[in-house]
Formats: sequence, C-alpha cells, structure tokens
Amino acid sequence: MANWQDPRTTGVNAASVSVPRATRDVGLRSYMLSVYNYMASGVLLTGIVALLFAPYAGRVLVNSAGTGMSPLGWLIILAPLGFVFAMSFGVNRMQTSTLRMLFWGFATVMGLSMSTLFLAYTNESIAQTFFATAAAYAGLSLYGYTTKRDLSGFGTFLIMGVVGLLVAMLINMFLHSSTLALAISGIGVLLFAALTAYDTQRIKSLYFVVQGSDMQAKMIVMGALQLYLDFINMFQFLLSFMGNRR
Repeated sequence: MANWQDPRTTGVNAASVSVPRATRDVGLRSYMLSVYNYMASGVLLTGIVALLFAPYAGRVLVNSAGTGMSPLGWLIILAPLGFVFAMSFGVNRMQTSTLRMLFWGFATVMGLSMSTLFLAYTNESIAQTFFATAAAYAGLSLYGYTTKRDLSGFGTFLIMGVVGLLVAMLINMFLHSSTLALAISGIGVLLFAALTAYDTQRIKSLYFVVQGSDMQAKMIVMGALQLYLDFINMFQFLLSFMGNRR
C-alpha cells in the first residue's frame, strides 16, 4: 500500500472551516471526481499498454529458455514498486506536475508488467473479470463514499492483512501449493474489496483537511494511485478464480 505523510501535519488553511456547507459539498464532489478521473485514466492507460505489448511480452519478459523471467522482465515487473515508493515518500517535496508524471509513468509500466496476463489467460476471461471487478469496485467505492459509518478503525487491521498476504505469497513462491494459492486469491479479493471502501472514505475525509492548501492537488493524484492499486489488485486476485487459462 502507498503511504505518505498525513497533510494534517504539514499546515492547512484553517479558514476553510468557515466555508459555507454548500460550497464545501461542491468542492468535495469536484475533488472526488478528479480523483476518480485520474484513477480511471490510469487503469485505461494500463489496459491499452498491456494489450499493445502483449504480442511481444513472451519474447521480452521471458528468458530464452522459457523457464522464467528475463533480467529485463524482472526490471519491468519491479518498476511499479519503485514508482509507488518514489511518489509516497516524495509527495511533500515534489511539484504536483512531477507527481502527475510519475503517476502516468507508473500506469505505463504496470501495463507492461500486466501484459503477461494475456499469455496466461484468454482475452474473453480477462474482459469478463475486468467488468466484474469494475461493477464490484463501483459499488464498494460508492458505499465508502456515502456510508455514515466510520471505517477508520479497520485501517490497522487491513494494513496488517496486506502484510500477511505478501508474506503468504512470498512463502508460496517456494512451496508452489495450489491450495495456498487459492486461499491467497480468496483473501486478496476480500481484503482489497474492504480497502476500496476504506480508502474511498479516507480520501473523502482528507478533502476537509487539504482543501484550499497546496496539498490538495497532490492528494488528488495520491488518492487516485491508492484507488488504482485497490482496483488492480482486486482484479488480479479475482482473475485467479474467473480466468480461463490458455
């Protein structure tokens, strides 16, 4: 998960509390719409890049023996993680334009790395899983946006869940257990479904902290990155269930 310094510690325009409610509501809708537009554009860019690069993925990402990833393949697979760390730890000192360029770069390299899905699964099952994920994601994000229930208490539990999931995936790289892989996929779908609602509410809450400050534009990009990660992870775990292998 991407983490960055809470803008509440960086100094916020206190005068925002006197802004009329109607004005704040309009500002919130505009803020969230910008987050969703960036997120959807990033997913679209990733999909286009993955589809265009798929015919070459086997030659570029897989080694000549066909037994694993090539050095360039490992670089492409790990590059998105570098972008996430750079954006998360550099958000406070970066210009907004730099943060945006990194976001588009991240979406592009994610497309390159995800092109391997077209080698493993049929195009039809990828499309079906994508639309199923999109429908579920829309409902979960809407719940996170509209619910009056405070979801912040689930934050620590969800972060611990992500860490545990990563550890289980690392262990299974050596065990190659199909049962454990199935369990990881099931837990992953549920975990990122919950994170979608949680992150949506958190991004919404951040608006009232950063509105009118220099951090607002940056938080739009970082919010889009977080929602993008929730969507992509939920899609990939769900594909393990719904995908038809070639």
